[in-house]
Amino acid sequence: MDREIPVQQQRKERMKRIAKVAAVFVGLAAVIVAVVLLMGDSVRSSEIIIKKADRGTLESSVAASGKIVPLYEQAIVSPVSTRILEVYCNEGDTVEAGQSLLRLDLQAAETDLQRAADEVRMKKNEIEQASLSNETYLTDLEMRVKVKEMSLSHLEAEVANERRLDSIGSGTGDRIRQAELACSTARMELDQLRTQLANERKSYAASFRSKQLEGSISERNLAAMQRTVDDAGVKAPRKGTVTWLNKSLGTSIGAGEKLAVVSDLTHFKIEGEIAESSSGKLSVGAPVRVRINRNIVDGRISTVSPQSKDGMVQFTVFLDDDSGKLLRSGLRTELNVVYDVQDSVVRIPNGAYFLGAGSYSMFVKTADNRLERRTVSLGDSNFDYVEVRAGIKPGEEVVVSDMRKYDRRGSIKLKD
Repeated sequence: MDREIPVQQQRKERMKRIAKVAAVFVGLAAVIVAVVLLMGDSVRSSEIIIKKADRGTLESSVAASGKIVPLYEQAIVSPVSTRILEVYCNEGDTVEAGQSLLRLDLQAAETDLQRAADEVRMKKNEIEQASLSNETYLTDLEMRVKVKEMSLSHLEAEVANERRLDSIGSGTGDRIRQAELACSTARMELDQLRTQLANERKSYAASFRSKQLEGSISERNLAAMQRTVDDAGVKAPRKGTVTWLNKSLGTSIGAGEKLAVVSDLTHFKIEGEIAESSSGKLSVGAPVRVRINRNIVDGRISTVSPQSKDGMVQFTVFLDDDSGKLLRSGLRTELNVVYDVQDSVVRIPNGAYFLGAGSYSMFVKTADNRLERRTVSLGDSNFDYVEVRAGIKPGEEVVVSDMRKYDRRGSIKLKD
């Protein structure tokens, strides 16, 4: 007699059968996924960019950024504290050298200039008076010296005469001694006058030079004030375009405050900056490739800042053609600074895939018209090419477009 199977055991048997069926389906799914991963999806050749690797010269460069600025740009500042009375032009106007841009209130500056001119005239009068006074005094001393020389000559003659009389018995010793004493006294007085004349000449010469120096200082002060007044005319230093202008009439302006900026918008240069970590590859004279839209303009580094600011190093690029039609003031540009040139390098065209030297996973076209994933080592680069250090041979074709959606594929079929 058959025995009824308990409900609990029937449930266990049913769960075992369900588990076996599920295991079969999971296995089939795994096989399908494996086949997909191994065999890959398909992609049309028109949907991707394939480039051929070749062997050639590579100018190794480092990327930087820059801004186009006028080759010549000068800010005009106020030399005095004043205010704006009139404005003669507008921003964007082309001006000639010496053309007036603004008129400032120069009443106070002109008053100081007149005071300085009066001081110069006074110094000149003082110099003339001192010269006349010195000449008169020294002339008087020179006459006294000449008189004393004549007196000494007379006394020397008397001494000689007394000695002659004494030799013939007509003179006396006392008279000789008196004549000799008078002669010695006169000689000492003459020496004293000569010394006084020499000292006075030196003293008056020093005093005269001092007054001349004071006069020279006054003249330089006058010249400086005259330049200040001339500069306050706010004239264009050279032909150019007014790119900024203070047009606030009646506004008080402090000394040194900017009034206008005149730029030459026909010639340009590049103010570049590069990460501090790459600044060691900068050198004065190094070639620079400047990308403007899809065009390349060549130039060279003229200066490199010795200091870093916010992790960036500044440098200046002079362009081979600094007046090209592509150049626009304020336009941001991409720069490639060339620091090395390598010959016979395996290279592939540059693209969005390249993020710096290192290891990459890229798809390479095979002989059976498939795309095979490879690990590729890339090195230096420039705008056009990237160095291939390993993984690709010259003549092989490589996908250089975005393939991120195929990250899990080992191989992809290529369709026409």
